[in-house]
Amino acid sequence: MATMDHLDTSPPTGPTRVFIRRHSLVTRITHWLNVLCLSLLLMSGLQIFNAHPSLYWGQYGADADPSWLSIAAVQDGDSTRGVLRIGRLSIVTTGILGVSREGGELTERGFPTWATIPSYQDLTTGRQWHLFFAWLFVINGSIYALYGFFGGHFRRDLAPSAEELSPGHLKQEIADHARLRFPKGEKARHYNALQKLTYLIVIFVLLPLMLATGLTMSPAMDAGFPFLLDFFGGRQSARSIHFICAWSIVLFVLVHVAMVILSGLWNNMRSMITGRYGIESEGGRK
Repeated sequence: MATMDHLDTSPPTGPTRVFIRRHSLVTRITHWLNVLCLSLLLMSGLQIFNAHPSLYWGQYGADADPSWLSIAAVQDGDSTRGVLRIGRLSIVTTGILGVSREGGELTERGFPTWATIPSYQDLTTGRQWHLFFAWLFVINGSIYALYGFFGGHFRRDLAPSAEELSPGHLKQEIADHARLRFPKGEKARHYNALQKLTYLIVIFVLLPLMLATGLTMSPAMDAGFPFLLDFFGGRQSARSIHFICAWSIVLFVLVHVAMVILSGLWNNMRSMITGRYGIESEGGRK
């Protein structure tokens, strides 16, 4: 009779965690400097926007010109309401936009005090903050871009393969994200296609557009680069594109932070601070 002595009846080991090097030192430092710069650029930008909280297309924009977006205070009998208008759509935003509390009282103001730097209305100081962190952001971004091109970061980590760009693969990744199914094991070693495409759009489309439209709005740049006004269709169009890009980046950040939390907050934070990222590796038998 055959015996079972040759069989290995020991239970299989469970998944084990191994640590890989996920982010380089350059990526980590420039990432956190970007967080600082973009946060203060947004808040100082809202301070600047509050000086005239309306957006237009074309060369001109003033109170008498038709705007496509505005944040305003509207009288409603004895009270004042805050209203956000986008085209023909009007949304009451009292307490947040148009009219918000300042010192315990409702005050007419585009964005509230807690969202702007400085908190009080001061266009000159807002521009100074914006200009300082804009240059810091450009220097930091240039360092990251040089590392990305010459260090191989863009080619190695962000360039999607032909297989990843196939409709079937993208459809599957979208479905996995919608179900909050995050990659495990070997797949977790690399960015997925949706991450790569999103990062590339932010790095090579949204951020350059923000920089170019910001320069276009500066009267000091007109003499040296007069073609920018023609390229963007006027200073007011550049201001609108600048605003749209800024809030597109805000949306990206919100989704990015949500994914960081849902896929493992401490693991992701550790990888962006120390570079070490833990992945689950399926174990075999003992």
